[in-house]
Amino acid sequence: MSVKLVNIVKKFKNPDAPNEEIVAVKNVNLEVGEGEMVTFLGPSGCGKTTTLRIISGFEAPTEGEVWIDNKNVNDLPPNKRDTSMVFQNYALFPHLSVFKNVSFALELKGLDSKVIKEKVYSILELVGLSQMVNRRPDQLSGGQQQRVALARAIINEPKVLLFDEPLSNLDAKLREQMRGEIRRIQKTLNITSIYVTHDQIEAMSLSDRIMVMNKGEVMQIGTPLDIYTKPQNKFVADFIGRVNFIEGIVEEITSSYIKVNYNGIIKKIPSFVGNPSQGDKVLTVVRPESLRLSRKEPEKKSMLYGTIINSVYLGATLEYEIEVNKTTITAIISNPLEYEMFKKGDEVGIDFPEKTAHIIS
Repeated sequence: MSVKLVNIVKKFKNPDAPNEEIVAVKNVNLEVGEGEMVTFLGPSGCGKTTTLRIISGFEAPTEGEVWIDNKNVNDLPPNKRDTSMVFQNYALFPHLSVFKNVSFALELKGLDSKVIKEKVYSILELVGLSQMVNRRPDQLSGGQQQRVALARAIINEPKVLLFDEPLSNLDAKLREQMRGEIRRIQKTLNITSIYVTHDQIEAMSLSDRIMVMNKGEVMQIGTPLDIYTKPQNKFVADFIGRVNFIEGIVEEITSSYIKVNYNGIIKKIPSFVGNPSQGDKVLTVVRPESLRLSRKEPEKKSMLYGTIINSVYLGATLEYEIEVNKTTITAIISNPLEYEMFKKGDEVGIDFPEKTAHIIS
């Protein structure tokens, strides 16, 4: 089952200026393939939830078209679109048992009680709640309530499953557990799914592809690997994970790399976007885990030199903050006991492998 968005625009009246409009979504185009999990990722107010609500039918687009299963559904109400939503606040009936919460939609359809029982128990087994059928929502943990909400969303076998920040009310450990469960269930059912979050870890761990949004516009659509290692612009690079932006001067451009001068050290960077010219200043995206540190010595040539201004030992990693030319660069060292450890005030050389870098401008 596919979902297609064609030039979606959504405008709202500005409550503070009735004659003005707020453009919440700007020309969004997207195709979600059958069985694919796509996440809308971005800061609050970027338009991701509005776009999800347009797909579900809870909002009408000002311009553009929504296609589900190769049918234009712009004029169809939510209950006719064969989609199902998992909400942030669970939206469970507090006075009904787990079984009754999940079976409610089937009972409305007038299905035979035996069929309902079989379907409900099958779904509850899938989400790991088959032993809790008689409990009410207030007798469940947050994670268990979210499983009930998920079971209720999939009991009708919708063609498209929509998630509106469903894990935001859970603590960190439960979020991690539920991420795995949601992905497992989505893969088991092979159901086309769209997930909204502002949490980059959720997006990276759940998604086949990610659509990064900012101020209503699509910044980039790609796999988690592409989004992280080959961001198309500074916003995406800065929003996804931690990042260093290192400036250099272009010396040569070929079809396979850009030769950049970093403080007298020449590197051939194979990953880049845009069309810089010789002599241009460019920003290079370098993730903290890609940096290599060495003790500053006259005979050693490093790309940059800096001074350790802070270090935090976290067991599996050691994080350094390094002052370089009045800016701060972050380095993350994995398995720190295998390397020389520096202290505050130490001067260090900083370098990185060419294949780990990416030029964005």
